[in-house]
Amino acid sequence: MRKILLVCLAFLLVSESFAQEKLKKLVEERESLHQAWKVSESKKTGIFGNRTKKDMVETHGWMERIIDKDNLIMEELKLLRDIEKTEITYEKNDYKFISQKQEREIATLKKVLAEKDLEMQEKQKSTRTYEWTTLIFFVSTLLLGFAYSRKRRS
Repeated sequence: MRKILLVCLAFLLVSESFAQEKLKKLVEERESLHQAWKVSESKKTGIFGNRTKKDMVETHGWMERIIDKDNLIMEELKLLRDIEKTEITYEKNDYKFISQKQEREIATLKKVLAEKDLEMQEKQKSTRTYEWTTLIFFVSTLLLGFAYSRKRRS
């Protein structure tokens, strides 16, 4: 599962850099079209330095090309936005998966810790029982020894 996500992420990064280069190229082409439009706008081939219908049609043609290029740039920007959105979704899913895994591990550790606490309490109880048994045996042996020695003396 993780390998598939990494491959998809690598593919998105490569496609994003390709999209960035394509966007840069489109912007450069638009700039050259804009320069051509400016040249066309300044043309005045008519009588007395006026603009003719042909000049205006040519200027209009350049403007249409600029608008078409702008539309291509907008499509490329939408594609980049979709790529970034997909990347963010994958990252979100990765972090979600990691956090869920961490939560499961924490729950497991809490369970193991609780079991170890119970084991430790039981061992403490058995150790206490052993200590009390040993103490009672020692005291009873002393008492019996003392009683035996008194009986022997008398």
